[in-house]
Amino acid sequence: MVYNNNQNIDGSSENTDRQVHEIGKPVPKVDLSAADQTKDEPTRVTAESEINEDIDEDVDIGFQFEDTSNIEVPKLLIDQVLGQEHAVEVVRKAASQRRHIMMIGTPGTGKSLLAKAMAELLPKEELKDILVYPNLEDLNNPKIREVPAGKGREIVMAHKMEARKKAQARNMLMMLFVVGIIIYSYFVSQLLWGIIAGIMILMLTRQFLPKEEMMIPKMAVSNYDKEHAPYIDATGAHAGALLGDVRHDPFQSGGLETPAHDRVEAGDIHKAHKGVLFIDEINTLRLESQQSLLTALQEKEYPITGQSERSSGALVKTEPVPCDFIMVSAGNIDAVQKMHPALRSRIKGYGYEVYMRDSMEDTPENRKKLVRFVAQEVVRDGHIPHFDEGAVEEVIREARRRAGRKGHLTLKLRDLGGLVRVAGDIAHSEGAPLTTAEHVLAAKRIARSIEQQLADSYLEQRKEYESFLRKGSAVGRVNGLAVMGGDSGIVLPIVSEVTPSLSGAEGRIIATGKLKTIAKEAVQNVSAVIKNMTGTDISRHDVHIQFVGTYEGVEGDSASVSIATAVISAIEKIPVDQTVAMTGSLSVRGDVLPVGGVTYKIEAAAQAGMKKVIIPKANEADVLVEKAYREKIQIIPVSSIAEVMEHSLVGPRKNTIIEKLKNITKLSFDIPEVSPASVQAINLFGCRN
Repeated sequence: MVYNNNQNIDGSSENTDRQVHEIGKPVPKVDLSAADQTKDEPTRVTAESEINEDIDEDVDIGFQFEDTSNIEVPKLLIDQVLGQEHAVEVVRKAASQRRHIMMIGTPGTGKSLLAKAMAELLPKEELKDILVYPNLEDLNNPKIREVPAGKGREIVMAHKMEARKKAQARNMLMMLFVVGIIIYSYFVSQLLWGIIAGIMILMLTRQFLPKEEMMIPKMAVSNYDKEHAPYIDATGAHAGALLGDVRHDPFQSGGLETPAHDRVEAGDIHKAHKGVLFIDEINTLRLESQQSLLTALQEKEYPITGQSERSSGALVKTEPVPCDFIMVSAGNIDAVQKMHPALRSRIKGYGYEVYMRDSMEDTPENRKKLVRFVAQEVVRDGHIPHFDEGAVEEVIREARRRAGRKGHLTLKLRDLGGLVRVAGDIAHSEGAPLTTAEHVLAAKRIARSIEQQLADSYLEQRKEYESFLRKGSAVGRVNGLAVMGGDSGIVLPIVSEVTPSLSGAEGRIIATGKLKTIAKEAVQNVSAVIKNMTGTDISRHDVHIQFVGTYEGVEGDSASVSIATAVISAIEKIPVDQTVAMTGSLSVRGDVLPVGGVTYKIEAAAQAGMKKVIIPKANEADVLVEKAYREKIQIIPVSSIAEVMEHSLVGPRKNTIIEKLKNITKLSFDIPEVSPASVQAINLFGCRN
């Protein structure tokens, strides 16, 4: 398992607030004078119940309903998409103009649903059937014919009827001829030889006379009786399945071979003709397949040939097969970098690129959309009871919590739909007519992710072996916090020790624990903070930093506050309170910057038995913890490293280092404090989202 201290757009890393600003919002400036303010007024210590003062308020849906059976579910899939208004608008335009689309975003935000919805918007009357005919002039180059949808089935049936009649007539003629030979041999007293001659004639005619079935065309693509344009999911398809293939025939002599045209198999690009071809994680396709896909997009036709050089199908190549499809490609943010550049250029030049949102504002209108989402999931499943109003409100609360941002609702609806189905399964097993809030709460306990289960096991094991301390104080030891997967918090012990330098040159800062790129850079930033703020000459010392028990590695920078605290404690020989856990990114000037996964980290600290948790002040409004943890832990929002030291160090000597840090941070610029939009609205207008 990799301990992700940073949540990227794909859900694998952190620093959510900063990344959201990078996407399209102005980045608020950090208050570098926060430490100076603490000199005149005490640092604010906020209990968790204060941070979550409105979490227990009733969810205002905006209308009353008995259960989700009273909610009308739209018939078209495009109208069932939630929170992706921009993507919906793009899909409608692309469908009318037959443009390609590339969707980038977190898994579970509705990319495949939008692709299916696009297929519904395409005109059905344009659908075609594709037939493969034998080529008598060149048997290895079958001919291709395109006919209106449904017509291909009639053509094949007509050829089969004609072939059946010819075969019956031929067989009748041969039987009469054989019977005549047997009768003649009977009269000349050579019955045995007559029977043998008849059998030989039947075998020879069966072997060498042309077979009527060989002239029957093969239906390569059929759109008979389809209500909508085809939607083909080609995610993870190998070359043969994507581009078409020719089956291998081991019987290539003696008249037993299968005709070449009958061995032709259409690929997904051909089956998606006049429809939608959806490819998720498109960057995982081999470059050769991406190049062939580009050719199909440009030419709108692609011949089928054998994909294996050792197969008899390698000799067969059809005429170009129509494949006029709309391609909807999808993936995480890394898909853009790893795609074939020419393929992406084709999509970008002749289509649209869409970024999928992973949250939406928590407004009455959007809460109504979530009510409809629950109704859609119940109808789509077909085996679970409908949800009453209390159950829907509990789902909305969970959507708030999973968004990770105050005033937002998650749009990772696949995961939220899993919660709906588990709650429905519990209600169904109990024989309940409706799914209630109690069923949803029970589902939250049962439907934990693998990462959550591993995190719980990790915490229990660490408690048993005392890998982290929960009481007392220790020099150079800090209880950091991290996230596992994206929805599970863990306690990450960090230990530091200062030793005389082994080399004659300048001392080094050595970090162990399989640190990855961002984590290594975070340690480098911390080293700058330490050199600047402690005022201690460490040029003749080596500073060792150990991430305890991180066997699969550490990524991210949200442990940088913990690293700085551990190192400063080790240098100054000042103990750290072991009842305190902390998280936060640290700038080179000593400012505590926002991180992601704060709610999950707080819950992990409470579950581990910590009494206090230090978080960035900018994340204060993002805290939405479960009720079970609210009375167990105190939350301390901070803005600078000086505040971190004030609440984590113990003993009389801590005041010296705190004053030193405050004096250094006085040199910082006065920059407005970071605060989420929801908090700004409350302060300015006295209102809540």
